[in-house]
Amino acid sequence: SFAYFTIKDRLPQILTRVIDTLHRHKNEFFEEHGEKGVEAEKRAISFLSKLRNELQTDKPVTPLEDELPDAALWNQYLDYQRHLPNGNGEPSWFQSPWLYVECYMYRRIHAALAQNPPIDNFDVFKEGKAQNFFESQEAVIALCTYFQELLKNIKDLDEKQLQEELLKLLQVSLWGNKCDLSFSAGEDSSQKSSPLQSLENMVPYILVNDMEKVWSLLVNAKKNRPERSNVRVDIILDNAGFELVSDLVLADFLLSSKLADEVYFHGKSIPWYVSDTTKHDFNWTIKQLGSANHMWMSRCGINWEGFLKKGVWVFLDHMFWTLPHDFSSMSEVAPDLYAELQKSNLLLFKGDLNYRKLTGDRKWEYSVPFHQALNKFHPAPLCSLRTLKSDTQVGLKPGQGEQIQASEPDWMVSGKYGVVQFDAGL
Repeated sequence: SFAYFTIKDRLPQILTRVIDTLHRHKNEFFEEHGEKGVEAEKRAISFLSKLRNELQTDKPVTPLEDELPDAALWNQYLDYQRHLPNGNGEPSWFQSPWLYVECYMYRRIHAALAQNPPIDNFDVFKEGKAQNFFESQEAVIALCTYFQELLKNIKDLDEKQLQEELLKLLQVSLWGNKCDLSFSAGEDSSQKSSPLQSLENMVPYILVNDMEKVWSLLVNAKKNRPERSNVRVDIILDNAGFELVSDLVLADFLLSSKLADEVYFHGKSIPWYVSDTTKHDFNWTIKQLGSANHMWMSRCGINWEGFLKKGVWVFLDHMFWTLPHDFSSMSEVAPDLYAELQKSNLLLFKGDLNYRKLTGDRKWEYSVPFHQALNKFHPAPLCSLRTLKSDTQVGLKPGQGEQIQASEPDWMVSGKYGVVQFDAGL
């Protein structure tokens, strides 16, 4: 399975890159922290080398030994895995659910640094995320330019034209999800060309296309809202870099077209899956745009800082997003987060990992309804924007998956296909 290939090849590659990154920053740690910095770097590397060895030799998964706030939840989850009726007793790297051990690896990478001050705040993935952003400059410029031109006339657009623009920007945000560094094990995955030119040609690759439902929901939310109440959209973010810019443009469009009054962004509280967005990445990206020497890029960045100051854009992170649990257990494990999401009119879940957690990362029949796979996770109407990079997919028409499978055996993991999959909730 793709899971086996990931654990066997991709994860050790990612660990090797993390170790190399720490090696390369040795002098910087010395300049900033003296011998203490170098000692901490050595300890972190030794911890990570041991982790890589455990992974490659299929050792049992061990409880976390750090004092971080989520450690108890992780260790309870390990107990739960140990006592699964159909499990193997002692979970190990190759004898466990893929979602669990993959999340566990990233949590252990975090521990390697968090337990070794003074380098405990160093993000081992930061360089890669910044590089992805800079290498996607042309695409970022094209998107910002297109969007700023659109804003000039947005007040004159009729409903049909607004709908067209929303569908266009949903697609840019969908395909922006191709830029995923954990998928390419850290290799370059930046967006080089204008993301708008190829949209027409990409439509046939959207296997489930519920964009019109998203449009109807937003239009109706606006018409039927009680007086003085806001229409709120939440975006559960995936990757930093170009994908994040495409999400920010979509969020700006929702406000500027008055389809929404406020947008809440949900990111990761620790570095995660190589390129996932943390609060630092979110603020850094907006700052980079604001200070760019390109008129439309900087206009975007300056406007977006304004939205954050005004409070119509809000960034939240919560440790639940970096736990191994799928979302059906959110109401139990993180009732505060579940209650927060219930305030939303629409939840947009970006990317493959969110899709895996929405559907419990199971090997479903392709035609199982999305609603069923969500397993009672319904805080609010939700939509998944995801390019396929793992072997879980639901909600297809009977025979649709089998038909593609016959001509393209790797269709579920190539990133070539996408879904915009909507569920209205209860």
